[in-house]
Amino acid sequence: MKNTCLISTIAFAAIAAGASADVTYTFDSLTLDALEFNQIFGAGTLVGSLTGVRVNATLLDSVRTYANDLTIYIDLPPIGNGALQVGGYSTLGSTQRYWWSNGNDSAAGTVVNSTVNLATAIGFTGTAADLPVLLGNGFSGGGAMGTWTGSITLIGVNAVPAPGAIALLGLAGLAAGRRRRA
Repeated sequence: MKNTCLISTIAFAAIAAGASADVTYTFDSLTLDALEFNQIFGAGTLVGSLTGVRVNATLLDSVRTYANDLTIYIDLPPIGNGALQVGGYSTLGSTQRYWWSNGNDSAAGTVVNSTVNLATAIGFTGTAADLPVLLGNGFSGGGAMGTWTGSITLIGVNAVPAPGAIALLGLAGLAAGRRRRA
C-alpha cells in the first residue's frame, strides 16, 4: 500500500508540474472609485514565479476613468511602494511599473486587451510572507469611477489548493489503495 500511495503521489506531482501555471480572476460589473483597490489573491494563496499579466476587460461605465486605468498592484494596503503596478494613469510607486498597450479611452465599450511580460519575475511561495495581489482603479482624479467586466490572468503562478482539497486527494489515494487489495 505504501508503494501505491508513493507512486500516486509522484504521478500527481508530475502531472501538476506539467500543468499550465496561470491563474485567472474574472469579474462582472466591477465598479471602482479613484484609487479603490480590492484584494483578489491574499498572502499565501499563490505559488510560482509571476512572469506576466494579461487583461481582457471592457469598460462599461466611466466618470473620468479610461479602460486602461484598470490596475493590478502587488503590495500590502495602503497602496505605495509595492512590488508591481500594471495599468493605471497614476503612478503609485512600485519596483516594477508597466502600462497596458491599449484601452486609452473613457467611452463605454472601450476594451483593454493586453499582455505585459515582467522584466523580473516575482516569486510567490504560498506562505504568509507573500504580498497580496490587488485589483483597482489606478487613476487618482477626484470623483473618478469606472465599471469593468472581464478577466485578469497572472502568468506563471498557480493557486495553492485549500487544505480541505489536499485532504480529499489523500483520502482518495487511500481509498483507491484499499479497493485494489479487496
